[in-house]
Amino acid sequence: MKLRTIISVIFLALSLSSIANAQLQLNGAGATFPAVIYSKWFDEYKNMTGVQFNYQAIGSGGGIKQVTEGTVDFGATDGPMTDKQLAEARSKQGTDVLHIPTVMGAVVVSYNLSGVSSKLNLDGETLANIFLGKVTKWNDGAIAKLNPKVSLPNQAIVVSHRSDGSGTTFIFTDYLAKVSKDWESKVGKGTSVNWPVGLGGKGNDGVAGLIKQTEGSIGYVELAYAVKNKIAYANMKNKAGNIVEATFGSVSAAAEGASKNMPSDLRVSITNADGKNSYPISGFTWLLVYQNIKDEAKANSLVKFLKWAMSKGQSFATDLYYAPLPKAVVKMCEKNIATITANGKKIK
Repeated sequence: MKLRTIISVIFLALSLSSIANAQLQLNGAGATFPAVIYSKWFDEYKNMTGVQFNYQAIGSGGGIKQVTEGTVDFGATDGPMTDKQLAEARSKQGTDVLHIPTVMGAVVVSYNLSGVSSKLNLDGETLANIFLGKVTKWNDGAIAKLNPKVSLPNQAIVVSHRSDGSGTTFIFTDYLAKVSKDWESKVGKGTSVNWPVGLGGKGNDGVAGLIKQTEGSIGYVELAYAVKNKIAYANMKNKAGNIVEATFGSVSAAAEGASKNMPSDLRVSITNADGKNSYPISGFTWLLVYQNIKDEAKANSLVKFLKWAMSKGQSFATDLYYAPLPKAVVKMCEKNIATITANGKKIK
C-alpha cells in the first residue's frame, strides 16, 4: 500500500472517530457543590475529545433520583446514597451504582454584615443554635465570646438554607448533628431536613444570592460560591479546639485519615474530623455511575473521562477552590472504575 494511501486511511479513521465523539453526548444531573469544577472539566474534555456533556446542577437529591430512575447517564452527589437508595436503584436498573469521589471541598458559613470588616469566628454549638433559632441577634453573648475584638451590631440574624435536596445540606447537617445533640435529636442530617427557621434558596447560587441581598443574613455554601460572589465567610473552631480557615490545606487535613479507613464502596464522611489543622465542614463529592452500562459507546467514553478526571482533571482543583483527592483515594477510585462494564463486557 502506498504511503499516501496509508496516510489517507489513518486520516479517515481519525476523522470518523472525531465525528463519532462529537455526536456522543453524556447526560448527567445532580450536585451544585462541584458544578464549578465540573463545568471546567466538561469543557476541557470536550475540546480534547469532542465528547459533549449535558450536566444539570439540580442538587444532590435530584441527581440521586434521576440515577435511580435511569433518566441520566451519570449522577452527582455530595451526600452518599443510603443502603436503601442503592437497593432501590439496583432493583430498577438491574445494576449497582458506584460512588466515585472526584474532589473535596469546604462548606463555608457565609454572612452579610456591613460594618464588620474582621472575619468572624464560630463554633459548632453556636452555629447549631443559630440555625435552631435559639441565637437570634448578631451581638449574642455566644458569638461575642468567640469574637472579643469585634464590635457586633444589635441586629437580627436572618438564616438562609437550601430549599432543594442538597448534598451541601447533607455535609452541613452531618456536621451539626455531630457537634450538637440538640440538632441531632430535633433536626438530624440529610440532603433535605425540616428547617426550624430561615429562608430557602435553590442551589448554592440561590443561597449565595439570598445572603448577598439580605443584610444580617447567614447561610452555608460551597467555598467556590462564596469566593465567586465575594461574600464573607467565617473561620470555624474544629474538633481539636483550634480556629481554622477553609483552605485546600485544612480540607486535605480533614481527609488525611479517610484513605486509611476508606470503605471499599468509597462512601465516607469527613466532617468534624480529628487533627489540629482540619477544617470541620469538609466533604467529598461523588459521581454516581452505573457499574454495568448498556450503551457501549457511552460506557467507553465515560470510563475514559473518569480516568482523565483522576489524573489530569485533579490539576484544575485548587484554582477553582477545591482540594484534589489524596493519591491513596485516587488509587481506590481507579480500582472501582476498572470494574465498570459495557453490556457485561470488561472495558479496556
